[in-house]
Order: sequence, then C-alpha cells, then structure tokens
Amino acid sequence: MSQDLSHEITLSAAFHDLDPMNVVWHGNYVRYFEHARCALLARYDYDYPAMRDSGYAWPVVDMRVKYVGPLAYGQSFTIRAAIVEWENRLKIEYVIRDTASGRRLTKGYTIQVAVDMSNGEMQYVCPPVLMARIGAQGGRQLEGQA
Repeated sequence: MSQDLSHEITLSAAFHDLDPMNVVWHGNYVRYFEHARCALLARYDYDYPAMRDSGYAWPVVDMRVKYVGPLAYGQSFTIRAAIVEWENRLKIEYVIRDTASGRRLTKGYTIQVAVDMSNGEMQYVCPPVLMARIGAQGGRQLEGQA
C-alpha cells in the first residue's frame, strides 16, 4: 500500500471572509489553501520554519483555483491537501468540500520550487531533505509506509 501524502482540516466561513453578496470572497480561498498546506507540511515536520532551517525557501510559483460552489457564513468545510508531485517541484492539490454533505465546492493546486537560500538559485530537483521527510525516493512513493 502506498503512503498517504494527504491531510485534512476543517474550518468554518467567518463573517469577515464574506463579500457584499454574503458568500466567501474568492481571494480567501487562497488563505484556506495555505492553512491546509501548512497543516500537511507540519504532518511531515517540514513546515515553513523547518524549510528555512534546512536552507531552502519554497515560494509558490503557480496556483490554480476552480470555484464550483459558494461558501456561506458559518458553513463548515473540509479541505484536503495532497502532495502529488515532489521530484522536481512540490505540487499540492486541494479539494474543499461541504463538511455536512461532502459536496465538492472548490478545487485547485499550488506549485512550489526549492530555492537555495545561500545563493538564491532555484533547484531543478527537489532537495533530499524533502524526500526524507515525506518518505519518498526518486519521485515515487515508498511501499508499505504509513
């Protein structure tokens, strides 16, 4: 069985996240993705402070968001973040679902690249520290890991 490189968090739409139409403003979904990404990376002990301490910055260089349905005030939603690529870049896919019904509301992805903080150079292969933290080798998931 392959290692599960995903994590879920549950949030609820706050009043200050709403737009004049009384639904969550589209820009806030980026913040929701960030919450899920931080929780996912923390699961592997490679959150932003650990990245920095390992000598690499990981800027987001690409992002896509597809809005399927709106979020309303107080609505509980679950965000699943999953690492789907890690050999040359870190690609994380997201799905936001209504917690009660399971209905998909939003999906998207972010792409991050490793940058050596000592010289500012982008790395064309992800550094070994990422592979070690997520238990992967050469872009493939290891078998039998939990």
